[in-house]
Amino acid sequence: MTLRLAGLVLLFLACLPLHLLSKAFGHSQWPPRFLAAAAWIIGARVRVGGEPVRPHSLLIANHTSWLDILILSAATRCTFVSKDQLGHGFIHWLADQNSTVYVRRSDRKGAKDQALAIARALEREQPVALFPEGTTGPGDQLLPFRSTLLESAVLASKDVEVRPVAIDYGAAATEIAWFNEPAKDNALRILSRKGHLPVAVHLLPPLDRVADRKQMSEEGHEVIAARLSASSSAPAGL
Repeated sequence: MTLRLAGLVLLFLACLPLHLLSKAFGHSQWPPRFLAAAAWIIGARVRVGGEPVRPHSLLIANHTSWLDILILSAATRCTFVSKDQLGHGFIHWLADQNSTVYVRRSDRKGAKDQALAIARALEREQPVALFPEGTTGPGDQLLPFRSTLLESAVLASKDVEVRPVAIDYGAAATEIAWFNEPAKDNALRILSRKGHLPVAVHLLPPLDRVADRKQMSEEGHEVIAARLSASSSAPAGL
């Protein structure tokens, strides 16, 4: 764990001046690079399958761990939709650097405004990732999807492509899962984990945007669950 923590600190110190300099002269590409490198230092070895993600894409993915953010950024260079309370101010600052879109899920009356904020983010080229479960799951099952924020794909002025993404930790999913565990304990446990963590990111075919948000949510849930189930039942080595 000590080596990984030292590696993350050195990575941050190396990337920070490059990021700030790039930001001063325009748009910085360093936040997703930082997240990808952080995933590697922590031990994730990411394999990506499927057609590349195009600009103005809304990615809907299963959510097992805080590692999902690093891994999905490594695979797609995306930004994220996040709850507005991230705990420590430093974590919030890091999220700000990657143009994170914040929502307050408890604010049911403000759902339309939240969807509009995501729609505005989708008008930029950087893909936007949404975890429609709304929280991290136990790793061995997919929680129900919330459909409200998928309305953003319809509200955006660009031709948005909605892509389901299955983040597959294989047999390690329940071990990696952040579920009913304090954040600090989970982070320390994963940082202390021995060896590498193979992760497959399956970029699945786009959903039909003719469908309404509830239909898109149901179809997305179905194809992600099927992909994860297929992986778990595959013979070893496949």
